Amino acid sequence: YYGGRMIANTAYHYDFSTYLDHLIPLVPWMVYVYWGCYLFWGINYYIALTTERKDGWVFALAHVLGELVCFGFFVLLPTQMLRPVIEGNGLAQWLLRFTYQTDAPNNLLPSIHCFASWLSWIGVRNKPYVSKPYQWVSLVFAILVCISTVTVKQHVLIDVFAGIVLAESVYYISRKTVEYAEHCQPSGILKRILAFAQLHK
Repeated sequence: YYGGRMIANTAYHYDFSTYLDHLIPLVPWMVYVYWGCYLFWGINYYIALTTERKDGWVFALAHVLGELVCFGFFVLLPTQMLRPVIEGNGLAQWLLRFTYQTDAPNNLLPSIHCFASWLSWIGVRNKPYVSKPYQWVSLVFAILVCISTVTVKQHVLIDVFAGIVLAESVYYISRKTVEYAEHCQPSGILKRILAFAQLHK
């Protein structure tokens, strides 16, 4: 995240905000959802990575692939946006100002908040070892996080959709890769990785 920002620091930054983005109001209290997602990620990443070995490998690979794709976009297609002036002195306004001060308005496409939140839902989606109510809670919270990114003016709409598409894409690629690795005749480094996985299952 920070490396991509440093590399692309002097490059031209694109602004992909649209007319619809300008119609979305600033909702300061949504900053609680924006920051609350870290707890959501921690819980769902723990479930996805530790409950079932194969699913854990798929999830871990998907996360790494997604972060690499984000890095590529941050370097090759750097983006930026204009953020509003925060009025008011409530806790939400203070936290939103803090957010703006600690996170520059770039590295937007795809949204890592949306990517990680959607991946957190995918990690428990249709899993027999996760209760249906919690799966639904995860979906609702992932959607709320995506909404929060545009209502606190940290992202624009295309960043949200890109984050969701990225999560679905890398999870699909990761699942197919792990399934292939299980059924192929591995050699070299892949064989050693799979042997390590077997020892630690």
